[in-house]
Amino acid sequence: MAGKIPRNFIDDLLARTDIVDLIDSKVGLKKAGKDYQACCPFHNEKSPSFTVSQDKQFYHCFGCGANGNAISFVMEYEKLEFVDAIEEIASMLNLEVPREQGANSAPERTAAQKRSDYDLMLHTARFYQHQLKHHSNSATVIEYVKGRGLSGETVKKFMIGYAPSEWDGLCLQLGRNKEQKEQLVELKLASEKTPGRQFDFFRDRLMFPIRDKRGRVIAFGGRVMQADQGPKYLNSPETRIFHKGFELYGLYEAKQAHKKLDHVMIVEGYMDVVALAEQGIEYAVASLGTATTSEHMHTLFRTTDKVICCYDGDRAGRDAAWRALENALPYLNDGKALQFAFLPDGEDPDSLVQKEGKEQFELRLSQADDFTKVLFNKLSQEVDLTIDSGKAKLLSAALPLIEKIPSEFYQENILEQLGRLIGRTREQLNSRLKTPKQQHSIERKFKITPMRQAIGILIQHPNLAKSVPYLPELAQMNIAGIGLLLRLQEQALEKENVTTAQLLEFFRGTEDYEPLIKLATWQHEINEERLETVFKNTFKFIEDQCLNYRLETLLIKDKTQGLSSDERLECHLLMTALKATNS
Repeated sequence: MAGKIPRNFIDDLLARTDIVDLIDSKVGLKKAGKDYQACCPFHNEKSPSFTVSQDKQFYHCFGCGANGNAISFVMEYEKLEFVDAIEEIASMLNLEVPREQGANSAPERTAAQKRSDYDLMLHTARFYQHQLKHHSNSATVIEYVKGRGLSGETVKKFMIGYAPSEWDGLCLQLGRNKEQKEQLVELKLASEKTPGRQFDFFRDRLMFPIRDKRGRVIAFGGRVMQADQGPKYLNSPETRIFHKGFELYGLYEAKQAHKKLDHVMIVEGYMDVVALAEQGIEYAVASLGTATTSEHMHTLFRTTDKVICCYDGDRAGRDAAWRALENALPYLNDGKALQFAFLPDGEDPDSLVQKEGKEQFELRLSQADDFTKVLFNKLSQEVDLTIDSGKAKLLSAALPLIEKIPSEFYQENILEQLGRLIGRTREQLNSRLKTPKQQHSIERKFKITPMRQAIGILIQHPNLAKSVPYLPELAQMNIAGIGLLLRLQEQALEKENVTTAQLLEFFRGTEDYEPLIKLATWQHEINEERLETVFKNTFKFIEDQCLNYRLETLLIKDKTQGLSSDERLECHLLMTALKATNS
């Protein structure tokens, strides 16, 4: 298992990355005072409310609330996970991402080894593309491809190729030494039943390269062209660079075809994706020989606001739809939509779109069922709603599913429908939910206490950390927020010229991250010349609070248990210090 990325590397990465240059290359920024502005890339707007601060290395949208540092932007804009975003930024800077080695962790592959894996997969895809045109079977294969209604443009876009029928065509071409042969086996491009003798994993199949979010070839799907050639599809087994439960065929191509994906459609097979693209429906993806997983749904709802599941109308299709629905529920936040389109018996998207064309097929999609209809159809089929026991069974089956949904709006809507089915009010059912409803609205205004003011000023202006004494002993005082203020000050003191972005990154993944994000975007409206004075005065007020708390604690103890000589001395010093402060 790979080790963690060292904290100092992440700090260095943020120090080397100018967030203005990064975002300007994606969005296009205009100077606005000392900051930069643009229309927000994360929601539709006519006038710019998206601001990027070069000083803080931080962005914030006053319209939708999106905010963060360079890593956050790449995660949100490119729809990448944290580690992928780190690697993406590092690749822009030609840096290798190091990993910490734990006692039980396997040695991490170097960037060169990783590049070698991806290079080999790309060379393999190009080998298959070459074979499609130049193999002795190419005329037959091309005839099959044309018979499936695919143009040369679509074949090229999806890098479709042909795995030759020979046992070792790929092995002879790309396995010319011991290391290359081993790598072919490790990446499941070749098999080895006896030591030293490899043969191709894919043979005599139409080949569909699978690309990850960054467009790198990571695996393949191979389709037979005659019914008696074995399983219709053969997919790459999992490897160190391919995990099928996380990847979706066609997602990279769909993102390349659209600046913003308003919706994405899930279908079952590779041929469905490319046949739809051939007809101009360039927003289809397919899971890779497995049911739609929770990770698939997470990826899709990070990519788009609307997911349409397109399945056969038979029992297998309905079962697949139910699994997809269950896995999607935790990602149905406000503004996210999940729909289901069921096709006529005997049809799949490939065959149907070729019969009907784009316009008629998309008309079907516009009439797709909302997930709530699929939910209640499934649950209602399993109970008798004419009797109380059936209603009780429906209630017990529905509540755990409703509890998974983060959207309060969706929860209330489903409870309303459930109430009508079993003769209960939404209010009665609401009390049965085991988990409290989550609030997802962005809090723009919040009460600024002295502690929040100190933390807010410090996170926005880390250079002020050295303007006040560092007093780690204050952490022992039972004052809300003092621990966070001290940790923030400690981090700001440790690194010269640390930015808001770097400080926030230190707290990513902790319970303090969201409050700090909120304070980093707080408009304090304190004149720049007065900032240091205000911060010092606020810090002094908090320090006095801590001293008062400690003094009160000692005085209470003196009345009940008595004080030691050291504690009496401390009590005297505290009284003297507070008296001097108040005089």
